[in-house]
Amino acid sequence: MPRFHRTVRGFTLVELLVVLVILGCVVGLVVLSTGLASPERALRNEAERLAGLIGVVSEEAVLDNRDYGIRFEAQAYQVLRHDPQQQRWQALGQDLHRLPAWAVLSVELEGETLRLAGDEERSESEEDLQPQLVLLSSGELSPFRLLLAEQRRGGARLRLSSDGFRLPVVERVDAGSRL
Repeated sequence: MPRFHRTVRGFTLVELLVVLVILGCVVGLVVLSTGLASPERALRNEAERLAGLIGVVSEEAVLDNRDYGIRFEAQAYQVLRHDPQQQRWQALGQDLHRLPAWAVLSVELEGETLRLAGDEERSESEEDLQPQLVLLSSGELSPFRLLLAEQRRGGARLRLSSDGFRLPVVERVDAGSRL
């Protein structure tokens, strides 16, 4: 008489690995959608990008032996290069780098906060381009303090500043302090 053995079937190693990979992907998506895409993180990325841009343009000014500048608006900025033959500033690219709609930019030069143009006030004329921040071929730059902040009350605020000789670093600003 044949004996029937009851076989116990479990999960294979491959099935367990597939489930772990799926769980890992789901957890990764949740972390990316909540933690990394926060406005504060995006603001820090923008500030780091701008600080890096200032460093690269400063090095380019020394290497090219030409003066460069950065023109700021309330929610955008653009790199300019001085043309000594025509005695005017020219944009290096056609497009301004736009900040996210929830972010705002303010600049202080020589202790005075500048009034930055907004979208409705922008002049598209090439002759009107004037940088607020000048990066000289000697490696010096205009001393400045720049604030990147969320427009909402109590939002993140980050400052970039330079004494004219050192490149800016990004630092967090307390809600109660000035630019």
